[in-house]
Amino acid sequence: MTGQARLADIAVHAGVSEATVSRVLNDKAGVAPTTRQAVLAALDLLGYERPAKLRTRSAGLIGLVVPELDNPVFPVFAQEIESMLAQHRYTPVLCTQTPGGVTEDDYVEMLLERGVSGIVFVSGLHADSTSDPARYLRLVEKKLPIVLVNGYMARIDAPFISTDDEEAAEMAVNHLVALGHERIGLAVGQERFVPCLRKCNGFRRAMKALLDQDDVTGLIAHSLFSIEGGRVAATRLLSKGVTAIVCSSDVMALGAIRAVRQGGLKVPDDVSVIGYDDSLFVAFIDPPLTTVRQPVQAMARTAVQFLLDELAGIPAPRDEYVFRPELVVRGSTNRCRAAPCAIGAQAHRRRMLHLACCTLAGVTKAGRRVLPRYPNPHAAWSERVAPSKFRRSPRQDPGFGIKTRFAVPGTIGGINAGNHRSAEP
Repeated sequence: MTGQARLADIAVHAGVSEATVSRVLNDKAGVAPTTRQAVLAALDLLGYERPAKLRTRSAGLIGLVVPELDNPVFPVFAQEIESMLAQHRYTPVLCTQTPGGVTEDDYVEMLLERGVSGIVFVSGLHADSTSDPARYLRLVEKKLPIVLVNGYMARIDAPFISTDDEEAAEMAVNHLVALGHERIGLAVGQERFVPCLRKCNGFRRAMKALLDQDDVTGLIAHSLFSIEGGRVAATRLLSKGVTAIVCSSDVMALGAIRAVRQGGLKVPDDVSVIGYDDSLFVAFIDPPLTTVRQPVQAMARTAVQFLLDELAGIPAPRDEYVFRPELVVRGSTNRCRAAPCAIGAQAHRRRMLHLACCTLAGVTKAGRRVLPRYPNPHAAWSERVAPSKFRRSPRQDPGFGIKTRFAVPGTIGGINAGNHRSAEP
């Protein structure tokens, strides 16, 4: 391919003139940084090798430890974090764990041998409430910058970034109750994981506040984070007569839909299903999946920024920053056929009165904010995203002590220093 043709191709993809492309490739001045980045991105996209003068020298290696990539949300986390590190000239070293493969501890030893400048952990052993925090304490003692995503350990002096799992469960239950469901089940991962514990807490609180149900232990089914795990958990819940199932991942939700169909029922006509993560494919399954979206991009940006601050000698906040998720309503949830005929008229009136009060006041009995009701909450094949609000509140997690957690909307790009407050012991 001729040089002129190459310039033309790059110019078209970058949306600039060929003269601008020429200036960038020859490392000339007078080009805006955003324009220069657009040209270089087009160069990479088209598969052209950058000229030697444009190859930036790596500022160092950053370890990125993630679970197995079977769950589509983890590749998205990895891609976002790697992209942002590359923009700051750091080379990411991706370490993916598989059952029976290399362990997290082995990866950390390998990264230390390679002299990494820092490590980002996504849903690692810090999310397991039974694991030993000593592995992270050793890294802190070595003065190695680390950031931990989606998990929490009170003894580790490091920044934590999480999705508000309690709020996610409350959003899902609130949506289903608005559709008339009262027999709602929760298909969740193993109980020892912090995100699962928090989802269970949010589920219990929402069921108590909205439906006045105190004991919902029988409506919670723990299983594996897989399609088969979701199927097994959903089968258990369906045997107890639930009309709606909240799942702790989109992958589990696929298994739940399979269990519903294997039982001769339909989604959402007979049973409503809600997922969690908002993976790329869930809008294209049949029916499109209603889910709770993790603000992955905002979380990844904040994690990288905290790490860069540490590398620059600026101490990052030693708090847990919690990002509020968003409810995305699609076609897998519908109005409950059993309501109100399957419940007493008095109970139905009480529930509707409570929902009306929540809608007007914007709070539940426990004082927590709830989502506004949608004008058409059961319209199929459509997508609506619940609005995010900034919120911060003290929380108590069983076994983790009292701490201050910040709820940060997924739409913002960073943390306002004016909203910072140290965590309570």
